[in-house]
Amino acid sequence: MSTPNPDIRVIPDLTFIVANREDLEKPYRVIVENDDVTPMDFVVMVLRLFFGLALDDAMQVMLVAHNQGRALVTTMPFEEAQERVYSAHTVAREEGYPLTFYLEPDV
Repeated sequence: MSTPNPDIRVIPDLTFIVANREDLEKPYRVIVENDDVTPMDFVVMVLRLFFGLALDDAMQVMLVAHNQGRALVTTMPFEEAQERVYSAHTVAREEGYPLTFYLEPDV
């Protein structure tokens, strides 16, 4: 496909934001969202395995998410939180579950 006027160039409007080390070390909250598919015991296992929660804490977080739609899992530096969320999502998808975590700045 050719353009009608080859002298016209489209330049996308992109903005790059470079985060400095200080921003990456700021604490972020890891939030788990409830869904109607992922079994509760699987959620507890993921919370224990990837976020280091004790059994009672993992069960409490899972129940809060189940009853309120979301729950705070933990707070940690951005890069560490991102890696753990990625690992948790990977295992959940491999098992066919839509278990979802997201990050938000801890302000």
